[in-house]
Amino acid sequence: MVKLSVMQGGIPMLTKPLLEAMKAYREDHVYPLHTPGHKGGRGADEDLKDLLGENALLSDVSLMEELDDIHHPEGAIKDAETLAATLYGADRCFFGVNGTTGVIHGMLLGALRPGDKILVPRNSHKSVLGGLILGGLEPISLAPCYDESWRMTLQITPEQVDAALNKKPDIKAVFLTTPNYFGLAADTEKIARICHEKGVLLLVDEAHGPHLGFSSLLPKSAMQCGADAAAQSTHKIVGAMTQCSLLQVSYDRIDKDAMERAMSLVTTTSPNYLLMGSLDAARFQLAQKGTAMAKASLRAAALLREELKKIDGLPVLTDELIGKGGVAAMDPGKVTIMTSALGLTGPEAAEILRREKIAVELVDEDHVLFLVTYADDHAEFAQKAVLIRETLEKSRKPVRNVAPAAVLSKIPERRLLPRDAFFAPHERVPFDESAGRVTTESISFYPPGIPLIMPGEVITEELIAYARLMQEKKLLVSGPQDPSLREIEVIK
Repeated sequence: MVKLSVMQGGIPMLTKPLLEAMKAYREDHVYPLHTPGHKGGRGADEDLKDLLGENALLSDVSLMEELDDIHHPEGAIKDAETLAATLYGADRCFFGVNGTTGVIHGMLLGALRPGDKILVPRNSHKSVLGGLILGGLEPISLAPCYDESWRMTLQITPEQVDAALNKKPDIKAVFLTTPNYFGLAADTEKIARICHEKGVLLLVDEAHGPHLGFSSLLPKSAMQCGADAAAQSTHKIVGAMTQCSLLQVSYDRIDKDAMERAMSLVTTTSPNYLLMGSLDAARFQLAQKGTAMAKASLRAAALLREELKKIDGLPVLTDELIGKGGVAAMDPGKVTIMTSALGLTGPEAAEILRREKIAVELVDEDHVLFLVTYADDHAEFAQKAVLIRETLEKSRKPVRNVAPAAVLSKIPERRLLPRDAFFAPHERVPFDESAGRVTTESISFYPPGIPLIMPGEVITEELIAYARLMQEKKLLVSGPQDPSLREIEVIK
């Protein structure tokens, strides 16, 4: 579990330096002859005022000396980032206001150089592709393990990583997504040891793990396991506002100046202080009561899981995949059901629940995922759990003969680096006639946003058929300019 230091460089852990600076500036009643143009809400639209409230608009301020500069932090932002680094056991923490996509881009640009090879599992989020293009990096693809019974992608194994690094000893970094969307965590500790024994960096997408390390019932955090850097979506599971993320960095193997430059490059010069303040507040909550928050989350998730288990024949994911396919641990706060056992596709089940005012986190061909957090630990949630069970029970249909899960048999062939393909001359062709062509676009189904194909790779008949099948199942296309996939951009 995370061990807290009461003080860090003289800063009390149980303070909110940035939030307190924002409050002090607001209460100083300064007349703003500076941005933003709505001037503390005076000029804001009435509906916006009603939606956000007076204090939010008063706190939407510009880059002022009292509030520090995220590009050269020396005051409140520096203190807030320092406390966050201490909380997670990092040398440096960067506040990110462009989501985990932004901090992943910064992480890749700061840790690697153009032309460097990086081992990238194919279950990586599409944000990695942006980092590959921006950094001119060469991805070495690795297929994650797959479980036929649960019809889902699992993790990569330490043995896969070791073999890949032995095959290509010039790989500079390994990219790892753990835990994945379903809460399945890799053996990060062992993978970190393998990487470091070979002089390779371990860079982790920990978007779904900002709460890890606060309970022995949760997987260890990436930094606890020895990762060199970890990108966390603080807004996903703990208390920051949407779009807020953290980048944790160890400087044992990463150049400090390079990472500072990279993060400045991908960070706006007009960061929203409400977002940054919420990061400070979320860090404070974890420092003050992170263990209690983890207990609350696990308690609520257990309640929902047990309620769903009352549905006869419905598979509810627990811990049965631990020890399989690279899965070393699981976050119980992710509650996943296999809807095909109810005669429903994932999108069908989600649509039925939405009619009952229940919105879920993720659907795919066979699954619905309910994301449960500490904020669900209340009496009303128990009623919602019963409503979910009753709704699914009365909506079940005769179970159909479920065809084998549609999965691509192999990773697409790569002809060009993603960056080279992205900038290459291109033309639009009918997607159904594009087999054999090299794409300049990526195709993902979102969520979870994992690319089926990336720029520079060859489109196959199998991939076309798979994409059409996913569309038939009402999964949403993400990536191409034409989301209907009537056409796709390919290299001329």
